[in-house]
Amino acid sequence: MNSMATRMTRKGDRVIAVIPARYGSTRFPGKPLALIAGKTMIEQVYRRAAAATYVDKVLVATDDARIAAAVAGFGGDAVMTSSEHATGTDRIAEAMRGRDADWVLNVQGDEPTLPPSVLDDLVRAMASARCDMGTVAVPFGLTGRDPSDPNCVKVVVDGESRALYFSRAQVPFCRQGGTPVEPMLHWGLYAYRRDFLDKFVSWPRGQLETCEMLEQLRAVEKGVRILVVKASVPSVGVDVPADIPLVEEMLRREAKGAA
Repeated sequence: MNSMATRMTRKGDRVIAVIPARYGSTRFPGKPLALIAGKTMIEQVYRRAAAATYVDKVLVATDDARIAAAVAGFGGDAVMTSSEHATGTDRIAEAMRGRDADWVLNVQGDEPTLPPSVLDDLVRAMASARCDMGTVAVPFGLTGRDPSDPNCVKVVVDGESRALYFSRAQVPFCRQGGTPVEPMLHWGLYAYRRDFLDKFVSWPRGQLETCEMLEQLRAVEKGVRILVVKASVPSVGVDVPADIPLVEEMLRREAKGAA
C-alpha cells in the first residue's frame, strides 16, 4: 500500500478494502483456507488488494476463528463479524463500524488473480464520476466463460456506463434481426461511498435481489445509478476445487512474465 501516493493523488481521501470471508460454502467448504501456490487463498487475495496504489488499509471480515487466525498468521488484519449476514456487503458494513473512510471497496475473497490495477481504476472512476456505488465488468470474449452459464452474472449498461440490470440469465436477448450486443461478465468488486454503505445495508432486500440472489439489485431497485468500469484484463475466480490448478497456472505465467 502506498499511502503517500494516495494522499497526493486522491487529495486526502481514505480507501479501505474489505474482503468478506466465510468458512461455509455449499460447493467448496473452507475455501478461504485452500492452498494456492503455497499460500492460503485469503492471503493471495489480501496481498493483491494491498498492492493497489489507492488502498490505504485491507481488512478481512469473517465469522470464523480459523480464517481470522490464518489472517493474523501472515500479518493481516481480520475483524470478527456475525454469522447471520445474508450478503458480503452486510458483513463489510459491520466490519466498518466506527471506522473512518471516504471509500470502501468490497473485494471478493475468491479472486486470487485480481489485478491491483483494477481496484485503482475503480477508485479513480468513482472519484471522477462522483457516484455512490461502482463495480467492474469485463467482456466475455476475454474470459473464456460461457454467457449462458447462470453462475456467470451478466450486466447491461447505458451510454454513460451505468448499470441498467444484472442477471444470471443471458441478457440482453438478441431477437432475430436485432443487432447483437457483446455481453459483459460482472466482476464482483464494488466501491461504495462510506455514508452510502450504511444506507445500502439499512434497506430491506428487494424482490429482484431475492429473485436473482444478487445483492446489487437492492441498489438498482432503489434507483441508484451504479457506475460500471469496463476492465480490459480477466481474472480467474475459484468456485470449486477444480479451479485451483487453473489459478496456479495463471499465477505461474504471471510470475514468468514479470521475471
